Amino acid sequence: RYPMYYVAFHKYANQGFYKNEFLGLTFPNNQAGGATTITGDEILRKYWQVEMGYNKWVDLAVLFGMVILYRVLFLVIMKLTEKVKPMVNGLSFRRTQPSVHIADQSFEANGAK
Repeated sequence: RYPMYYVAFHKYANQGFYKNEFLGLTFPNNQAGGATTITGDEILRKYWQVEMGYNKWVDLAVLFGMVILYRVLFLVIMKLTEKVKPMVNGLSFRRTQPSVHIADQSFEANGAK
């Protein structure tokens, strides 16, 4: 299994769904040489290789934890972008010559300085 398998949300969503649907059920077994029935637990362990060390509620809790973590991470990234973007723009577009401002003569004639 690759490392991102443990971070992917679909791992926990699918395993929780399969555990919810198959645990406690019994199905007829059509394979030759086997028992006449097969349990949902055997299907999950042997055929789909679902991790059975914890129950479906842990899968649901992990999903909710991921939702909260990803939302907080998104908020932090957005706030950092808001703070850093003006600094980067200020560094990359500095003027080498000072700016010159010309005052309007009519403005000074009215007594405002």
